[in-house]
Amino acid sequence: MSARIRWIWLSVITLLVLGGAVAYAAWSFGQYQQRQNQAPGVAVEKTAVLPAGPHVLFRNTATGSGYGHVASVPLDNPQGVRSVTNIACDRVYSSAGTQLCLRTNAGIATTFEAVEFNAQWQQVQEQPLPGNPSRVRVSPDGKLFASTVFVMGHAYAPANFSTATVISRTDGPSIGNLEDFTLLIDGKPIAPVDRNLWGVTFAKDPNTFYATAASGDKTWLVKGDLAKRTLTSVRENAECPSISPDGTKIAYKKNLKPGPTPYWNLAVLDLATNNETVLVQPRSVDDQAEWLDDSTLLYGIPREGAVGDEDVWSVATTAGAVPQLFIEHAWSPSVVR
Repeated sequence: MSARIRWIWLSVITLLVLGGAVAYAAWSFGQYQQRQNQAPGVAVEKTAVLPAGPHVLFRNTATGSGYGHVASVPLDNPQGVRSVTNIACDRVYSSAGTQLCLRTNAGIATTFEAVEFNAQWQQVQEQPLPGNPSRVRVSPDGKLFASTVFVMGHAYAPANFSTATVISRTDGPSIGNLEDFTLLIDGKPIAPVDRNLWGVTFAKDPNTFYATAASGDKTWLVKGDLAKRTLTSVRENAECPSISPDGTKIAYKKNLKPGPTPYWNLAVLDLATNNETVLVQPRSVDDQAEWLDDSTLLYGIPREGAVGDEDVWSVATTAGAVPQLFIEHAWSPSVVR
């Protein structure tokens, strides 16, 4: 094949790729506009600043002009009127007056960012993200936050995805990517080339956190030490941990169906006794749970038959507990007291 013909074929392929990107961006924008133009299915009030009382913060997925925006409902009335801001987020979390928003800036050249807001929802800082937002958490004292994204363009075999999880200070330089920490599984280090790390939850001790580590086809709950920059395995088959307000228990996803199509149920580990309670769910739970209180979990489930719409459910942390619908058309819950 001559150089001229190769050049022509390369040009054609490039145009097709660019055309596809433009078409996808137009389709995505059209879908977003469609949801914006539909009438909301729940009672909504627009607000610049969310109420100061105890509330549940979340991403609003009810159709209407507030779709995808940060919203809240009173903690004692989760089915009541929701307050919706003009701040759009894919994931949101709040603790001790620090609010974190992970969001996608759609376009032909789509970008992603983590944005920090103060208690009055005034922007403090923003950081670029290397991929699609997945998980976000803020430490109990509001001084640290962790973001997890799916990184496009590379993956670690045999996994079909790659993550990047960074812990940052709200008032100083970043602590860094968890890829740079030493990962110890059963006391042995795992090579950086064959691991993924995601889903941080912070303990009240400012030096301690928990996260998910994966290598090959296995996952672990790992305990992190910021000072030593280490991650030490605690339990196998545990993902997306969330530590209880009193610090005595950790909830996480547990895969009950190993293989190419996982089926995750929530489980709770008692840190004092090492006893695990599996909370059987009617549907797979692919979310990082949030604690409503020391005995109840909140989590998101995609609404059946809908695209881009979810509900927040609650379940007690006792064996045999029945899940209950908590907030309709909502995602990424965060309890604020």
